[in-house]
Amino acid sequence: MGLRDTYGAAIQVAKSLHMQGAAEERDGKLHFHGTVQNQEEANRIWDAIKTVPSWRTDIIADIRPLNTAPAAAAQSEAAAQTAPQTYTVKSGDTLSKIAKEFLGSAGAYMEVFNANRDQLSDPDKIKVGQVLKIPAKH
Repeated sequence: MGLRDTYGAAIQVAKSLHMQGAAEERDGKLHFHGTVQNQEEANRIWDAIKTVPSWRTDIIADIRPLNTAPAAAAQSEAAAQTAPQTYTVKSGDTLSKIAKEFLGSAGAYMEVFNANRDQLSDPDKIKVGQVLKIPAKH
């Protein structure tokens, strides 16, 4: 039985919510990516994924509400840089790793932490599945 079968319920939830994207099995992982109408729909898909105990090792996912999807190509570079961005924490992530990817410096991890004080109490304690706000790059 493949991962698409194992996560069939999550794939069905995504289809029922009309997620624009795909769930593709490659390199021993199920790559789940796409956009949905809002954060509640994204959370419903995550809830379905998390019913499988091994989801942390099986899934690589980027499920975003439309309002946080990557900027359309027609937007100007400046507008794209000021658009609010979010990131869903994956297994193995740290705030330093996220800061390096989005802000260009691992040392900027406190900027990510400060932008998410509403849900984080310690910069060393993030959880897989958390949706973090990414501050604008300086």
